[in-house]
Amino acid sequence: MQNEEIALSEMSKTRHTYNLRSRRAALAGGAIAGLAGALGISLLGEKAIAATPDDNKNDAAILNNALFYEHQAIWAYTFAAGKLTNTDVGKAVLALALRNQNDHKEHRDLLASAVKNLGANPVTAESSYDLSSYINKKEGNIDSDVNIAKLALALETDAAIAYTVEAAKLKTPGLITAGASIGMAEAAHAAAIRATFKALGMNLEIVPAAFVSSNNRNSWVLTV
Repeated sequence: MQNEEIALSEMSKTRHTYNLRSRRAALAGGAIAGLAGALGISLLGEKAIAATPDDNKNDAAILNNALFYEHQAIWAYTFAAGKLTNTDVGKAVLALALRNQNDHKEHRDLLASAVKNLGANPVTAESSYDLSSYINKKEGNIDSDVNIAKLALALETDAAIAYTVEAAKLKTPGLITAGASIGMAEAAHAAAIRATFKALGMNLEIVPAAFVSSNNRNSWVLTV
């Protein structure tokens, strides 16, 4: 993997700008994430209506589970940022990481607000989170810029899949739509990470499949 990172670094040095097509794709991914985030702000900010106490309890539990993983994502990006190098590759990964993390912070705040509106207590952030399952499966690591980006890609892919599955279990229509919109943002994060790899010279498809699901997860993640 060290050779791969050196190769990417050399490509970035010889190119004074990113590949224009890949750059536009990355910007498009950010625009999609912003649009989805705006939709989430609109819907999650509304108090759940026309729901029974059992429905509220069901939805609060699902949103709290999502909130746990938003806390995890925020922590992971902060933790990984301190491991990145000051190279061109490291700077590119850091810039995208901060952009994605900012979206996760908005998701966190909105989910916490929605859980409160449903009459429950939002889960709080833990001091650290265990990412060993990803590292053991070689879906990234914290030992290089490239592997950190791959770890982020696996986390974002799983987040997109989870929101798709869990949103269908919600009882309140507005929350279903909001959950799906956050899932769109997570998928856009994954695409933006892949676009960064492509911009740095890796030969891959930015959007490798027509769907983001457990059935084609391996098409999205990149292994060490």
